[in-house]
Amino acid sequence: MIAEVIVDIMSSGVDRVFDYIIPEEQNVLIGDRVSVPFGSRQIDGFVINIKQSSNYDATKLKYIISKKDAQPLLTENMVRLCFYMKQKFFLRLADTIRLFLPPVVRNGKVKEKIINYIYLNSDDFGAISKKAKNQLKALLYLKEKGKQSQSELNKLFGISAINALLEKELVKIEEVKTSRIPKNKFSVTKKEIILNTQQSEAVDIISRSKYQPFLLHGVTGSGKTEVYINCIKNVLKKGKTAVMLVPEISLTPQMFARFRNAFGDTVAILHSSLSNGERFDEWNRLKSGEARIAIGARSCIFAPLENLGLIVIDEEHDNSYYSESNPRYHTHEVARYLAYLNDCPLILGSATPSIESYYLAKKGEYRLIQLTERANKKELPNIEIVDMLSEIHSGNTGIFSSRFLNELSTCIKNKKQAMIFINRRGFSSFLMCKECGYVPKCEDCDVSLVFHKEDDMLKCHYCNRRYRTLTTCPKCKSSSIRFGAVGTQRVVEELSKIFDVPIFRLDNDVNKNNYINILETFNQTSPSILVGTQMIAKGHDFNNVTLVGIVDADMSLYFSDYKAIERTFQLITQVSGRAGRSESEGKVVLQTYYPKHFVYRCSSNYDYGAFFKKELNLREVSHFPPFVNILRILVLGEDEKKVLNSLEKIYNEVKLLKEEYSSDFIYLHAMKCPKKRLQKNYRYQILLRIYKKNEYEIISKIYDICDKMKENKISIFVENDPQNLS
Repeated sequence: MIAEVIVDIMSSGVDRVFDYIIPEEQNVLIGDRVSVPFGSRQIDGFVINIKQSSNYDATKLKYIISKKDAQPLLTENMVRLCFYMKQKFFLRLADTIRLFLPPVVRNGKVKEKIINYIYLNSDDFGAISKKAKNQLKALLYLKEKGKQSQSELNKLFGISAINALLEKELVKIEEVKTSRIPKNKFSVTKKEIILNTQQSEAVDIISRSKYQPFLLHGVTGSGKTEVYINCIKNVLKKGKTAVMLVPEISLTPQMFARFRNAFGDTVAILHSSLSNGERFDEWNRLKSGEARIAIGARSCIFAPLENLGLIVIDEEHDNSYYSESNPRYHTHEVARYLAYLNDCPLILGSATPSIESYYLAKKGEYRLIQLTERANKKELPNIEIVDMLSEIHSGNTGIFSSRFLNELSTCIKNKKQAMIFINRRGFSSFLMCKECGYVPKCEDCDVSLVFHKEDDMLKCHYCNRRYRTLTTCPKCKSSSIRFGAVGTQRVVEELSKIFDVPIFRLDNDVNKNNYINILETFNQTSPSILVGTQMIAKGHDFNNVTLVGIVDADMSLYFSDYKAIERTFQLITQVSGRAGRSESEGKVVLQTYYPKHFVYRCSSNYDYGAFFKKELNLREVSHFPPFVNILRILVLGEDEKKVLNSLEKIYNEVKLLKEEYSSDFIYLHAMKCPKKRLQKNYRYQILLRIYKKNEYEIISKIYDICDKMKENKISIFVENDPQNLS
């Protein structure tokens, strides 16, 4: 028998199937990790198919050396998904396989945790000398308490005493495998929730379905999570498994707590903040079937679950579901194909669905289910728009409007909580010399450095390099330095001058191990204020939050990105939905310099339908998705001349393709990226917009062009519908 093997090497030159002979004594299966001879080396590979014979000369084929694991690491559906992702996203097979296997599983450095327990083997204590007091105490302790861990007994009675008892065979050791299940410090009250009519109908429709993508469009607070939980309960009753995705790691603890309340230890969590041991054990609990529900961020879609019965993508509109580093992929597309392979439903849930998803629902490719009211029957919080130009004209040049400060004072007097949203971390977005205009930039990235007052440092938010802050300008020696736009640190500092209450901050500068503590402490502290970036804008459910302040609503509105208006609407709606989720009424104060923009009118009325209609019309007229496809060919490397040379070669080939498909091309242009240099790499791009009629044919040929152009020290990525063009 012949095994088709993908070798575990991240190189396009060997990104193909190799045939190996399976030794008669080895029971090799599809999905097995095997050790194979490759050139002069012995490396790992993965069996993706087994066949009777090879098209190659049998005398030149080599034998598989050994299987690496007792059971296959990959299922047949995982293998199919790898090939789909290779074709869909222009990826190497080895890269796609690695997505299913965390480094802690692949490298073998983390092992199962074994705890030694000691138990009594005899009640005859006569062999113990009266002088051996610790041995006698240990025996009496075991007699009273029963089996105890060896490490604990060593601490209490000494290693020599316990070893002596083992030698005399008065006690024995039992090895027990123990899972390092992540401890969740975040707690939610366990309560029985009765679904309303809309929720019940949604659960019923989804639970009766096989393969079908659903778009669950529910206003903030409408109880989408309860729909997910009840659908998963029905899936488990059928003996199947489920995947639950959330966009941010910061959302995982609260969701994990709710799911633990509902499902106990059948839930496993997968995200990058876990220790190596926790990740290894959680992955193995899913692989073995001990855990049947996987919760986590984007990469959780690759959880090793079999017999999948449901996939849920919460906050489906979020950018984080698109991987912007190698390997690049769109989680929606992966989930949709995985649901198809398992003939199970896929739920895409959001209060503010992406334009593309809602368009597909309107076309009938997704089935639309709507939850139009909050589960607690309360009204959505009133959004008050404050014109900051009027504030300036009245003499207020500060960060906060007088209206917002009044509402915040009332909130605190009532011993309630407030959440303040500003989508910029740090103290100031940049520093600038007032005399000559000098702005300090990162040496490795073509971006200005952000001032962080707490650390008195300038930081690059792309490569994390740190620099000393400026006191004088290095160019003109002036000491006249001004701050740029405010960030979360500055907001916290200004609020601390006005209000004597606990103020918490949550952004990407907060250590990943601390954000759970921050959320839990804020949840239990009233009155208090939480200041944060997008990390606080969605998913969180705090009963005592009655006020939300949006400090600078315009921040995302005028980005040079066709999705800027959509993202602004989503952020406003999502963060507004954090207020008034329990008994108390919620309020939102939105500060803007452009109060008449249609996005604020739609947001303040929670009118997604009007927003969708207006935005869709703009997209159609200007030829943007969902009516056309945007493709980006990104070329990067440390040598700018080489990057430009590669870009030119690719561009010339694509121009020939444009001539062949002249009626399909709307736009073709080569340019430097807005952020020209990041992490020492120069970045140039080719942007294309094409009609959908022949998109698969054109995209396939573009992949072939880029594949031919690969060279050392130059990276080429093809992105279909990129979420970030900077």
